[in-house]
Amino acid sequence: LSFTEAERRLKENGPNLPLEYSFPSWWHLLWNAFFHPFNIILIVLSALSYIASDGSNGCIMLVLVFISVALRFYQEYSSSKAAMKLSEFVRCPIKVQRCAGRVVQTELLVQVDQKDVVPGDIVIFEPGDLFPGDVRLLTSKQLVVSQSSLTGEFGTTEKTADISEDQSTPLLDLKNICFMGTSVISGSGTGLVVSTGSKTYMSTMFSNIGKQKPPDEFENGIRRISYVLVSVMLVIATIIVLVDYFTSRFLSESILFGISVASALTPQMLPLIVNTSLAKGALAMAKDRCIVKSLTAIRDMGSMDILCIDKTGTLTMNSAMMVNHFDSWGLPKEKVLCFGFLNSYFKTEQKYPLDDAILAYVYTNGYRFQPSKWVKIDEIPFDFTRRRVSVILETELIAEDKNGPFFDRIVITKGALEEVIKICSFIEQVDKGEIAIFSEEDHQRILNMGEELSNDGLRVLGVAMKRLELQRGNRNEAYDETVECEMVFLGLISFFDPPKDSAKQALWRLAEKGVKAKVLTGDSLSLAIRICKEVGIRTTHVITGPDLELLNEDPFHETVKRSTVLARLTPTQKLRVVQSLQTVGQHVVGFLGDGVNDSLALDAANVGISVDSGASIAKDFADIILLEKDLNVLVAGVERGRLTFANTMKYIKMSVVANIGGILSLFIATLVLGFEPLTPRQLLTQNFLYNVGQIAIPWDKIEEDYVKTPQKWSLKGLATFILWNGPVCSVCDISALLFIWFYYNAHSPLDLVLFRSSWFVEGLLMQTLIIHLIRTEKIPFIQEVASWPVICSTVIISAIGISIEYTPIGYVMGFRPLPLSFFGFLVVLFIGYFTLGQIVKRVYIMVYKTWL
Repeated sequence: LSFTEAERRLKENGPNLPLEYSFPSWWHLLWNAFFHPFNIILIVLSALSYIASDGSNGCIMLVLVFISVALRFYQEYSSSKAAMKLSEFVRCPIKVQRCAGRVVQTELLVQVDQKDVVPGDIVIFEPGDLFPGDVRLLTSKQLVVSQSSLTGEFGTTEKTADISEDQSTPLLDLKNICFMGTSVISGSGTGLVVSTGSKTYMSTMFSNIGKQKPPDEFENGIRRISYVLVSVMLVIATIIVLVDYFTSRFLSESILFGISVASALTPQMLPLIVNTSLAKGALAMAKDRCIVKSLTAIRDMGSMDILCIDKTGTLTMNSAMMVNHFDSWGLPKEKVLCFGFLNSYFKTEQKYPLDDAILAYVYTNGYRFQPSKWVKIDEIPFDFTRRRVSVILETELIAEDKNGPFFDRIVITKGALEEVIKICSFIEQVDKGEIAIFSEEDHQRILNMGEELSNDGLRVLGVAMKRLELQRGNRNEAYDETVECEMVFLGLISFFDPPKDSAKQALWRLAEKGVKAKVLTGDSLSLAIRICKEVGIRTTHVITGPDLELLNEDPFHETVKRSTVLARLTPTQKLRVVQSLQTVGQHVVGFLGDGVNDSLALDAANVGISVDSGASIAKDFADIILLEKDLNVLVAGVERGRLTFANTMKYIKMSVVANIGGILSLFIATLVLGFEPLTPRQLLTQNFLYNVGQIAIPWDKIEEDYVKTPQKWSLKGLATFILWNGPVCSVCDISALLFIWFYYNAHSPLDLVLFRSSWFVEGLLMQTLIIHLIRTEKIPFIQEVASWPVICSTVIISAIGISIEYTPIGYVMGFRPLPLSFFGFLVVLFIGYFTLGQIVKRVYIMVYKTWL
């Protein structure tokens, strides 16, 4: 293409990017942080407070909104920036042929950025290069390509330009087509770019990206409860305003009192508590070398009960390790290993991981094969037609080793088992020291042995050798592939991709916490089963992608539910499996993957997890990025998620119970007394002190049993919890009202100061102490004690609430010092409250088998 034509095509087709993905802008993150139901409620109440000339209360509520929004925005913006640095599209120069000149066209070899490659470009590629689009090979030389980013399969694929493919050949099996996102392992060639950007095969995998994410049950629950609270708030506030107006005849004061009641009924600290808990969890995970892109993912990890794992690079080390070296009868023989080692040691062209595995096995197990005694004469490199490599060696100890196996000059061949067998006419019986004719029986026995090893998830290579006649004085003699004939078959060498040392322990720890693991891989079933057995995943129920395709909807869902290993899956099948678990199984699903083929599932999962070394597109759609491939980090994430969920639920249940119980008591007191039990300023001060005291909740600890099971949001469970525990608060408040009424005779407007002072202290202490009853299934202060920040918060707020009545501020607010007898009553009251609350708690746990 000419430069002008390439520029025209770039404008026509757009930049060569597989998916137009951009990180959320700062204003988008700010809007998401701001647009929370309780933030909106607080802003509305703040505006009403200003209208009612209560600027101090309005200011307090706006400050709470500001702190909550700022905290969440800062954490998510920082995480987004860090993830953006990891996910930046690396500037990858591509060698393309272009022509220039107006009269005489001259071909030039130029480098352009990957995003500037257009259909029709001819690209040149070498080892390590990424294909910039879907490419039709024009020329190739011993080309080996890794398609694992698309297929999820460990290993390499041979590609060649000199082949005509049948239309029925599966797309990824085409030998003359290379796909965007795949890379060159070895060899070289040229190719014609046939599609770029959104028209590539890779992009077809992302047609539904962004549409599969399930709704956030927690956020939906928060919204539903906010609607309920707003309805209750409007009803109660309206009734209280009317009752107060008919008794006092001051409309403005009645409206102000109603606004104060509405403010007291709102869990004002909820956004702040939630965001503080999430930010605290994100900072803790950052210390474990994780980047949390979405704060809500931490909470979802606490609810996660199924973790789907892509095998390659997550459970396994994504490398080859040698396992066995057998002779033709399946017996371990050192001679087989020796000749395999010499082949790998002297091989210089196209070193593969399997060669490194053989060398590492020999060196680490103390074998001494003395390669220095051998001289390399020639090498016949690997190609995709022969699928084997041969080296010709010569020993320097001819006289001393005349009758041994290392006589004169030999050729050693190693490669695909079936290809090595083809060139063998003899077989060595190592035990007898004899060489026999390679029979059909030998042929079938060796193939069966290779198939058995493959079924165990191992990769198998054959090893053969042949003695050549020594040509003295002619060490420069050249050989070709015709020398690979009438060889002696020695045996087999097997390899596998080993599991990580940390994988088994991490999966066991996750299982202890109620998180089941399922393996979703593009690899073969036999290989997946072997790896799963190594790491402790059950393999009693397994299935492959082609078998899943044959199932109708109901059998499909049942099979997905039952199976622990699902192999040979396409990206779309991984997506269907995740969605089936979410919708039919009602599970909270996490997905851990690092390839392009995992991106659909990562986007659809409740918690998408990728790794720093993963494909860019995988990191773009992950919620959490691991900077180290250690599954134990996920265990810590699950624990922190459940801690965050527990502390959030503590606040929600405690605040709603306390607020509804308190407002109900206030409503009853207003009806009975005929005047406001607390002035608007006193009620808002009490509410403010109580809210400040709850800031320490994110630093509270939780019981060990709570971490052992996944935790899910339940609006029905919350309503039941309120109905059981709300009346306990009201009973204690009414008891205090009756005590003040009868003991101090404070039931007339003349005794307002004493009544309000007593009610203020009792209400504040009740709301402050309720956290200790709600936070644990055990007996508070006896069997279980809160964390020191919560204890300190309780002591400080209680001290301020009691002492404020002895200060000038208390005098201005309409308080007076309380008699000591009242504090004696409070001790008895709270002992009774904790006793009654504990009885209700035990009965509730017996009925519903849960607490928080």
